[in-house]
Amino acid sequence: MKSFTWHEKHENSLSFGDRLSDNVANGMGSWRFIIIQTVFVIIWMGLNITGFVFHWDVYPFILLNLIFSTQAAYAAPIIMMSQNRQSKRDRIQAQEDYQTNIDAKKEIETLQIRLNEIEVQKLDKIIQMLDAMKLNDIKSV
Repeated sequence: MKSFTWHEKHENSLSFGDRLSDNVANGMGSWRFIIIQTVFVIIWMGLNITGFVFHWDVYPFILLNLIFSTQAAYAAPIIMMSQNRQSKRDRIQAQEDYQTNIDAKKEIETLQIRLNEIEVQKLDKIIQMLDAMKLNDIKSV
């Protein structure tokens, strides 16, 4: 039976919406998105400024502003959902790390106790050997 790490458990627990919001947040938080959006804006403005016959969004580009406002209205909550999940992941990881540290501390304490017991046993054996040597010395005299 395979034991899952907390990362795998967390990945398996994500819903479709969770995965989608994470992907959207990752995409929007990238240079690729910034570059594509910048190129889109330049082309949009260029076509509307230089269009001789048809201007679908004349200066001051109200339709473009409406598109950006709509994008921001949807992007902000999606990014917040992703950030909330990241905070949850961080808390879970911190708790797992804490539990690992507690387990390691208990194990070290157990080993320390066992080492002390071995040390005491060795010292007792040495004392017994010294006592036996003293008795042999006394008997030989």
